[in-house]
Amino acid sequence: MRLARFLAQAGVASRRKAEDIVKTGRVKINGKIVVNLASQVSLQDKIELDGKILAVDKKVYYLLNKPKGYVSSVKDPHNPKNILSLVPKSTRVFPVGRLDKDSQGLIILTNDGDFAYQLTHPKFLCQKNLFS
Repeated sequence: MRLARFLAQAGVASRRKAEDIVKTGRVKINGKIVVNLASQVSLQDKIELDGKILAVDKKVYYLLNKPKGYVSSVKDPHNPKNILSLVPKSTRVFPVGRLDKDSQGLIILTNDGDFAYQLTHPKFLCQKNLFS
């Protein structure tokens, strides 16, 4: 897999931000500094960020009944009530889809980007709003 994808799966940052991290020369693969965004890694490689060895997080999936008054975005500087505060902080997760602040209902939070993609991309024809 590409290095930026590995860094995202390890919970370091999003893929785009991980690319910026790689460009700064803070990442080592098997002891060598890497700045090439096209670098490929395997789970057997020793990948370090700022001297700390990284590993891919296990996949987690939360089904959350979002209460009214909480925003479903990862960050919102205008609203401190965020759905991420309602789940354990042991693994970095993100919401699959969104619900309005004044809505309540089921929302999925995960760190599995492939799963989220299959649920949200139109080409997979996944039905949303099952109860409306």
